[in-house]
Amino acid sequence: MSNVSVRVRYAPSPTGDFHVGGARTALFNYLFARHHGGRFILRIEDTDRKRYNPQALEWLLRGLRYLGLDWDEGPEVGGPYGPYVQTERLELYRGACEELLKRGAAYRCFCTPERLEAVSKAQQEKGLNPGYDRHCRSLDPEEAARRAAAGEAHVIRLKVPLEGEITVHDRIRGDITFQNSILQDAVLMKSDGYPTYHLANVVDDHYMEITHILRGDEWVNSLPLHMHLYRAFGWTPPEMAHLPLILNPTGKGKMSKREERAPDGRLMPVFVRSFEEAGYLPEAMINYLALLGWSYDDKTEIMSRQELIERFTLERVNASPAVWNYQKLDHFNGYYIRQLPVDELARRVLPFLERAGYRVEWNRLLAIVPLIQERITRLSDAAEAADFFFRDELRPYDAAELIPAKGDAALAEAVLRRARQVLAAVEFRREALESALRAEAEAMGVKAGVFFQPVRVACCGRKAAPPLFETLEVLGRETCLKRIGRALELLGKPAAG
Repeated sequence: MSNVSVRVRYAPSPTGDFHVGGARTALFNYLFARHHGGRFILRIEDTDRKRYNPQALEWLLRGLRYLGLDWDEGPEVGGPYGPYVQTERLELYRGACEELLKRGAAYRCFCTPERLEAVSKAQQEKGLNPGYDRHCRSLDPEEAARRAAAGEAHVIRLKVPLEGEITVHDRIRGDITFQNSILQDAVLMKSDGYPTYHLANVVDDHYMEITHILRGDEWVNSLPLHMHLYRAFGWTPPEMAHLPLILNPTGKGKMSKREERAPDGRLMPVFVRSFEEAGYLPEAMINYLALLGWSYDDKTEIMSRQELIERFTLERVNASPAVWNYQKLDHFNGYYIRQLPVDELARRVLPFLERAGYRVEWNRLLAIVPLIQERITRLSDAAEAADFFFRDELRPYDAAELIPAKGDAALAEAVLRRARQVLAAVEFRREALESALRAEAEAMGVKAGVFFQPVRVACCGRKAAPPLFETLEVLGRETCLKRIGRALELLGKPAAG
């Protein structure tokens, strides 16, 4: 490894939204490249024109930028091995096919879709694996070339060995052996002149001088075909490493590509942009994704990006599937939120508050953020956790919430009246507020907690709220007195008195 300049690639097809499974693959490639001082390349495999979605490319690039997975070569960056979009490299693939035809390693197939469907159906009826019967494999190459030159529609197929076996070494799974007899003569070039994934992938990895391929477990079955392609070209293949599957939170089945909601209504994202929109920090996402199939040891979980880069090796990647856990990700996200300096958290929270429709004054936000920093697990939680700081009218609450657990409406009324008198006169700073309200509770002969509950609900509209005295200071005298007046009205008592 020390004598090899590592070059890895993340090569997605822009056909749908950027899934966290793809993000994990991109991350492992990124960490491997950075660990070895190599290059992380982004290549767009867009030759499936029927499923191509231009918006998917936007989601992909935005998601990688959000996660901080900056590529060294690729779209928007360039590089010496470009272009890095496959539809801009079509001549290269066509030339590669011509080379395979000359070598006798590939052949033209003129079978119509109707014939292929009939063959497949007949194979199934015989209890055989459906697939191509190699009808055109024995065609005279010169005759096939004449038919192609005359404009007859055809594809180009790889001439796979019919007997024997092929063994591939995987850096994570060890040696994997495949029987050639079960392989298909796969299509390399479609009739529309576009290459299939298999051809373009192998050709690009060779010409971009990729040294290591880290990709998802679902591509294991492509290994024998790709190895036969490398042999047909006479090329040395990159080292292979197939990453473990990510399972649904239940541990049953591959992680969904549909987003659902938890019983409490919270979104359970699966797409990278949804995690960003829900307020997951890239620091938390990177840390959590790194632990899906990889570990440093049996106890270390919280790791910075730089620590992950320093510690990441393929030897520590586990071949067993990893189970997605939203609770653990929320734990990580809450941890990283609590580590942020106040001004940085304020900067990150601001867009979520503005999206909720709140007008936010920066200095006031700097006073609010420390009060909610321990209470949110996603940045999007801030809009609800801090709504009473920004709303003119509190969200409706039940008068019963004003009544202490061991008290009645009369006690709640008395507390609010005494608190209102105190707040009208006291200096509106945390220390003075705490001292005065505690003294008033003692004078009334009630426990501080009993006294504070009606005040908290009246001013915040809820029982669970940030620290009371700091909250009152930020809300200000006018707002607190007005809200206590409304609370008294809710109890059925006039506000004056």
